[in-house]
This record gives sequence, structure tokens and C-alpha cells, in this order.
Amino acid sequence: MIDDDELAAWLRLVQTPGVGGEIARRLLSTFGTAQSVFDSTPSARREIAGAAVADTLSSTPEGFDKLLERTRRWLDESAADAPRRIVTLGDAEYSPMLLNTADPPLMLYTMGRLELLARASISIVGSRNPTAQGRDNARQFAAHLSRAGLTVVSGLALGIDGAAHEGGLIGPASTVAVVGTGLDRVYPARHRDLAHQIAQRGLVVTEYSLGMPPLAENFPRRNRIIAGLSRGTLVVEAAIQSGSLITARLAAESGRDVFAIPGSIHSPQSRGCHALIKQGAKLVETAADILSELDVRAAPQVDHREGRADGDAVEDPLLVALGHDPVTLDALSARTGLSAGDLSAKLLELELQGRVARLPGQLFQRRSGA
Repeated sequence: MIDDDELAAWLRLVQTPGVGGEIARRLLSTFGTAQSVFDSTPSARREIAGAAVADTLSSTPEGFDKLLERTRRWLDESAADAPRRIVTLGDAEYSPMLLNTADPPLMLYTMGRLELLARASISIVGSRNPTAQGRDNARQFAAHLSRAGLTVVSGLALGIDGAAHEGGLIGPASTVAVVGTGLDRVYPARHRDLAHQIAQRGLVVTEYSLGMPPLAENFPRRNRIIAGLSRGTLVVEAAIQSGSLITARLAAESGRDVFAIPGSIHSPQSRGCHALIKQGAKLVETAADILSELDVRAAPQVDHREGRADGDAVEDPLLVALGHDPVTLDALSARTGLSAGDLSAKLLELELQGRVARLPGQLFQRRSGA
């Protein structure tokens, strides 16, 4: 556990204007500890960080005392089912995978199972507005991988991230949520219950101090932590202009594997994955493809893409006509010979059964397992 003096020194170092990650790491490398940085002479600091930063380090940042007291209270309010910790760059509990990246955070605020920081993990990211099939894929892949022993890392965003966390919670390896706010906030608010579950059964992590709101610039930066914690990154669905592709690029730059699930050539949500595959990402159709690539041994699992367990069951003719690509009502009518009214009624029935998804633009798609 971090003591009061150590906490004050680290927090002051991180909060001092002009002290970015690179300068802070140079100072720590030279002086050994955060406290030693402030115990050193201004002239010694100037040699490492330059005159401007050295002078800034001589004064306490504005609002520092209030932030320090707030942080101490937050740590003191730690609960048995969701313990709170602060892990610094030099701690033994710091993730070895994250440490081996270009810009590891100086401090990590955590709630939950701290041991998950050191576990073998896979990040799963994708669109905030996925198709129903994409959401299903994220949840199923995450559950399979968590059961196989890979902790699922994602960013608690709406869409694919949320589904990945839900799936990760199903298996014993659980899930890690890397967020772009202080841990005294939940963003998006819709994921408040999910964040609470993760804090109790997984781990919630951020580099941002308490009180930090969800600023737009925070989220691209937190993506480096998602990629850095993981042995590989799986992109489930993503448009060409997508934060998920930033995470994939950061993973590749750190020498980690990048995986992508292909989709329909007609779906905008598949284009980011297809672009990654063209650039060398590994095309995956099942979670077993990822386990094999990462050399992870796992118990046999059901392949949810293959449909119902009863292989001899007769498939619904409308599901056969749907295929696996999004399709319009007119196209289905041409394939089946059914009227628009009859089709609409049947599609509604299948939709209520969770076997068909209605997409924007009056498109319909068969869901996995149907």
C-alpha cells in the first residue's frame, strides 16, 4: 500500500504543469523515487528537465492540497468487495505488459481485483453503435476467452466495449475496464451498474485523478493502456474513422497481435475490420483462432457461430433465405416469394425470438445461433 508521503510526492509529480510522462520518467530514473525528485536541488533538476520544469517543480500545483485530501479519503473508503489502490510505475503490482510500452502511465487508480493487472489478457474493442450480431460476437468471444483464461480488457464505452465486459464477467479470468475519467465518476452513466459489477468481480482502472470529467481528449490516450495491458487486440466491428483502429495501431506498434472479425462487404461497421485485415491483422472466425495464435490451451467450447446444438433440426426457410448478410425486405420478398406483409410478420416473430436483428435503413440480418 502506498503511504501518505509517497502518495503526496507521486501526485504532486503528476499534477505539476509541464511534467509529462517522458520528463517524469527521466527524473525518476535519475533520482530513484518521486520523493527524491522533490528533495533534490533545483540545479540538479535543471540538468534533467530543463530550467522551466525545474522551477515549476519547486512550487506546489494549484489545488493540490484539496486533491491530495480527496484522494486520501477515496482510498480510506475502500470496500472489501471492491478494494481501492493506487499503483505507481515502480510498484511490483504494476502490469509488466504495460511497463513494456512507449508511454506507460506514472500512476494507476484501481478498484477491484488488482491481480488482474498481471494476468494474460486480450483487449476487445469496437463500435459504439454495433449491429446486434456484432454485440453478440463481442459477448460470445469474450466469454469464451475468459473461460479459457484470458482476461478481457476494454474501455467501458457503449456498444462493443460493454458487450465484451459482460462476456468477460462470465468466465473466471473476468474483465478489466480502462476508463477515461476519475474513478469517482462513471461514464457513460448508462454503464453504472456494469461498472459496479466490474469493480466487484473484475478491475476498473484509470490514470486520471479523482474528479476528472469525460473530456474528449482523454479517450484516445486511455486507448494506449487498453492496448498496452494486452497480449493482443481484437476488433469486432469498426468504421474506418474509429477509435478502435487507434487501439489496434497502438497494439501493433507495441509488437502485440491484432485480430479482426470480418463482416458483410455491405456494412459500414465492417470496413474498419477489413482495412485492418488488409494491413496484416489476423482474420478470426472463432475464439479458438485467437487461442491458437496466442498459444493458449483451453477446454473445448461450443462454436456459437455454428447454430443450434441439434444439427439435425430443420432450419427455418426464411433464415436460410436471409443468409448472413444484411438484406432488404424487397430482396427477401424476391428470394422467398412472400408478400411484404407476410414477411414483416414473420421477421417480427424471429426478431422477438432473438434470431433476427433489425438494422438501420430497413435492413434485416440473421444473428449467430439462429
